[in-house]
This record gives sequence, structure tokens and C-alpha cells, in this order.
Amino acid sequence: MLDRSESLAALKELYRTHRIIALLGSRQCGKTTLAKILAKTWSINDGPITMFDLENPESLVQLKNPVTALGPLKGLIIIDEAQRMPKLFPVLRYIHDEYPEKTFLLLGSASRDLTSSETLAGRIAYSELTPFHLGEVDDVDTLWLRGGYPRSYLAETDRDSFDWRRHYIRSYLEQDLNMMGIKINPESLRRFWNVLTHYHGQIFNANEIAQNLGISQPTAMHYLNVLHQTFMIRVLQPWHANIKKRQVKSPKIYWRDSGLFHSFINTATYSDLVMHPKIGASFEGFALEQVIQKLKIDTHDCYFWGAHSFGEIDLVVHQNNQLMGFEFKRNDAPTLDRRWSKIVNELDLKQLTIIYPGKTYYPLTDKIDVMGICSPQFKNLRGISA
Repeated sequence: MLDRSESLAALKELYRTHRIIALLGSRQCGKTTLAKILAKTWSINDGPITMFDLENPESLVQLKNPVTALGPLKGLIIIDEAQRMPKLFPVLRYIHDEYPEKTFLLLGSASRDLTSSETLAGRIAYSELTPFHLGEVDDVDTLWLRGGYPRSYLAETDRDSFDWRRHYIRSYLEQDLNMMGIKINPESLRRFWNVLTHYHGQIFNANEIAQNLGISQPTAMHYLNVLHQTFMIRVLQPWHANIKKRQVKSPKIYWRDSGLFHSFINTATYSDLVMHPKIGASFEGFALEQVIQKLKIDTHDCYFWGAHSFGEIDLVVHQNNQLMGFEFKRNDAPTLDRRWSKIVNELDLKQLTIIYPGKTYYPLTDKIDVMGICSPQFKNLRGISA
């Protein structure tokens, strides 16, 4: 297992202000491993450590009476796959208020919208753990091809990695969703997911997809929401600027893990990827995800922007009441596009950065620069300071 000290430090920081932390992320991204690392570093002065795994029948039986089970415990209590037992959340609210000596770590494979039917507002903090990203590994090509899931990235061969991802997708569709309480036909969702390969980095057209698959538009939206809430698909909403241009109003979608995308387009090796017509879209999605992880920004601060007959920006980040933009180009050495200067002025961007698969950094104007994803500048990429 590679070093995830940055994620561990972020988790510990949250305990300075909260006693219930929800660590969320897709299945097999490393949440349980990180929880065990946290447990090993837990101070003995903060009490003992108890772990429940709600995929274990014994833990399920123990927590059928949560007040009885959790009441006598002290120290750190870890509950894995917490979304499998929604009735826990109102009990946790009670225990949080009545037993200040307890600290909780909840692990979940779905977003906060699917993990709790009872509000814990003011009592809980959320942290998202992603598969490996460029802050944790250095091999860009392997990460791009295989994606960041630990068992995929660390596999001995590309073929082993590809086979693991195929089984992962099948397990996700046929077992994992059902265990998360999401009732959906696996084959229908697989067909929908497969169609999304054509929309990777594109505007999501629910009506068009629904017609192609012979399903209703609300069903298409429901399928997208399931993939979004379980960290498979990133949905970027459009940024609306106060300008006199007809702006794009529909969201764009991206596969969050490039390795899973490559599995669906049957790309097992780097040679396959280089020859595939979707390589440009693949790099765009991969680089976009790396930027978001580098900047450590909340999903709700990430947008794209587009105006009909004017141009677009792949990623717009809103921080501290300012905007910065990113374009992703699979070019050897991107040059200045005259539309970019106009967009920078229209949106009043603090900076527009063009990310490409290189090792060099160079400015194009005072507000537009080019940054290789393998460059030292990318490693030190930071957001907008307050």
C-alpha cells in the first residue's frame, strides 16, 4: 500500500472540531485501510478502539440494538459500510449528545445524500477518500491507464489490472448497489453506463439517452444520480455568468476513474489507449480529476462554463469569491487560442491554466499559462488564496 499520509492528516484535522466523521468514497478505494491506519496511530490516552463491519453478520447482529451495543463503549468507534443500517443515524445523534467520551468514524460507499435519513447537522463532518491520485503516486501513465483503485494501480501487469476492473464493475452492479439498499436492474444500469462512454466530457442529454435506450427521461436521470452518488460519475454543473450571451444550462459528465472508463471502452494497455479515438476525452477527464484532487476543493465549487458560438472552459473553480479556469488539451505544446483571452475577460478569471501531458510550464499571457501534468508546477498546484 502506498503512502496516504495526506488523507490521514486531513481526517485527523477534522477531529479537532467534530466527534463524528463520515469517510465517504467508492467501494475498494481504500477507506477501510485508512481507518486501520488511523486506529494504529490513535493515542492510547483517547481510549480504546472498537470496529464494526456491517458486511459481517456478527456486527449486524450486535448493532440491532445500537444503544445497548454502543452505550458502554469508549474511545474510537469505527463502523464500516454504515449506510447499510440507516436506523443508526438518529441513535448516533442521541449518543453524541449524551456520551461525550465517544468518537466515531463512519465509512460509507455512497455520498452524504444516500448515507443518512436523519440529519446530524452540527455533529458530523464529511471527508471524501478517492482512489490514488497524483498527490500520492508519480507514475502518470500507469495511473491514467489503470485508474487509481489500489488493486488496479498496484497490479503486477496491465492485464491483471484490466481483469480486476472488469470484476469490480460486475460486483458493483450485481452486488454492491443492492447491499447499499439501491434496487436497480444490473443489466439496465450497465447499458446506461456503457452509453455514457459517448458522453464522457460532454453535455448530458437525458432525453436523447432515454430515447436510445427505450427508457423514460426520469429513469435516465435516476440512473445518472445513482452513478453520481456512488462516486462513479462526476456531474459538473454550468457556471452562470452575468453576461449578455446565451450560456449552456445543462450539466457535463465525466467518469471519475479513468481505469473504469478504459474498461468500458475495452482499452487494456497503453498502446490500446494511444490508438483509441477517445484518448482526448480520456485525458481530459483524467486531468480534470487530478486538478480537483490537487486543489482539495469541494465538488460544489467545481463547474464548467460555456456560451453558444463563443467558447467554453472545461473546469471553473469558485474559491474565495474568485474564479480560476482550467482547459485540458492533449497537445505536445498548446499555443494561445484568441478565444481564451476573451473568456478570461468575460468571466473575470484570476487565471486560466491549460493542462497538457507534458513536463514543461510556460506562460502565454499574464493571465493564461500552460502547465504540464508532469511538471513541478503541477505538483505544487494551489487554489486561490483568501
